[in-house]
Amino acid sequence: MGSAVRTGFVFSMMLMSAMGVFSDLRAADRVETKPAPVPSEEYPLYDLVVLNKFLTSQTTMVVIERLTVARMKKNEREYLSRESLGEQEVFENRLPPVLLDDFLFKLKAPSRLDGKFNFGVPYRFVMDGMPEEPEVSLAPIPAVDRRSIQGQAPRSTIGLLRFSRVGFTRREDQALVYVEEERLDGTGGGFLVWLHRRGKVSTIVDTEVLWMARPDEPLTSP
Repeated sequence: MGSAVRTGFVFSMMLMSAMGVFSDLRAADRVETKPAPVPSEEYPLYDLVVLNKFLTSQTTMVVIERLTVARMKKNEREYLSRESLGEQEVFENRLPPVLLDDFLFKLKAPSRLDGKFNFGVPYRFVMDGMPEEPEVSLAPIPAVDRRSIQGQAPRSTIGLLRFSRVGFTRREDQALVYVEEERLDGTGGGFLVWLHRRGKVSTIVDTEVLWMARPDEPLTSP
């Protein structure tokens, strides 16, 4: 009888130990699959795109998807494939191959955006369209930037904006980023933005519209 008890005790300990190992493995899997954060050096380029392409003098809120745009499956976002960009002759096929390679590589999995934007307007993160946390309050837009956005159509809320990761050349003197806007009225579009950096100053040199959406109409390419 004592031998049977000891055997049962040993078996129970082995089972508990195995369950603990499996639990640790599952936890490790969860940690490994958690989206990595977007590096800090990419946020100034996001800010530049938002300031130049979306903000108006009446903007009081920007809504941003927490995870970056990715192509988890081959048939998702086909307009961001090498083949589609080539067929559309995006930027007249002038993008440096190394820049396009880095951009497409970073589309393989989503990354997590954090509260590091600094475009001067409060913003709110959402996850799959659902509010995730309160907006982040930021300093007012500098006067020079307010002048640059005067005259644009007034819209108090910008969003939903979805960003890709930023692709770079090896010297980081050129960058490429995709951003799409989904508006409440059903309109929107997807834009590929090409940037150059001279010294510490980056500028937008060209923008391509990859698709447009109108109310009650399917997505269309330009």
